[in-house]
Amino acid sequence: MQLAKIDLNLFIVFEVIYREGNLTRAARILNITQPAVSNALSRLRNSLDDPLFERHGDRMKPTAFAENLIGPVRESLWLLNNGLMSKSHFDPRETRKVIRISMSDLSSALLLPALLPVLREQAPGIVLETRHIPQDEVAENLTSFYLDFSIQSPQVMDQRLQNQLLLSNDYVCMVRKDHPALHQKMTLDVYLTLNHIHTSSRPKGPGHIDLALNRIGKKRKIAARLQNYLVAPELVKVTDLALTVPRKLAANFDLATLELPFNVSEKALHLYWSTAKEEDPANQWLRQLIIDTAATV
Repeated sequence: MQLAKIDLNLFIVFEVIYREGNLTRAARILNITQPAVSNALSRLRNSLDDPLFERHGDRMKPTAFAENLIGPVRESLWLLNNGLMSKSHFDPRETRKVIRISMSDLSSALLLPALLPVLREQAPGIVLETRHIPQDEVAENLTSFYLDFSIQSPQVMDQRLQNQLLLSNDYVCMVRKDHPALHQKMTLDVYLTLNHIHTSSRPKGPGHIDLALNRIGKKRKIAARLQNYLVAPELVKVTDLALTVPRKLAANFDLATLELPFNVSEKALHLYWSTAKEEDPANQWLRQLIIDTAATV
């Protein structure tokens, strides 16, 4: 197989199809017709002698060969783009690009209300996309350049990644303003008699608060388990349920807050990016903007 005989533009189409998993969305992003996308995919399939993607319902699932190919393709496209960008001064006001950040609902609720207005003002051509990437897949997605950043709890150090602490926050318990619990001192016994909403991006398993209670041999009563931090406060307003969240998030809602009667380690959020992008002007500018914005939250 000779690379010189392959139209390198086909790899751009390949990367977008892999990312979107759908030919119609790929065509929209590439600003070409769907038949043109299908034609490009057909040509690349013939050149590489592999189907690359197989249709499963409305999604295009990559083959094993495509899974092995996507990392080198993304790295090559990034290196080429970075080389071209290095010839010109980076100006955020003139930049037209998509930035992908993996972040939970909690991170989004804490940071996006402060970050997005600043980003729109200083770099109106940047489109921000957030993704929910499992923590054990973040390194691969950062080093393959699918993601630009990840905002998450600290993970095991990886020399392929750089990180910086964005913010650290303690927890409070939220209840509605006329909740019966407000008429007594919040003790551990009172906390444990309440029915709680458990919020976590994971569908099962103990959360940060439950682990803290486990350490002192206690367990709270879970009445609802949600993966969305923004829905939970609305439920607190209309029920007797309690919700334990970072203090900075609680400040955004018209609810009563109670200090926790037990020790919980602070919630730390770190910003992660690929070491390969350490000197990339756009990456440098945006991560500094994220860091500066987090300091104001």
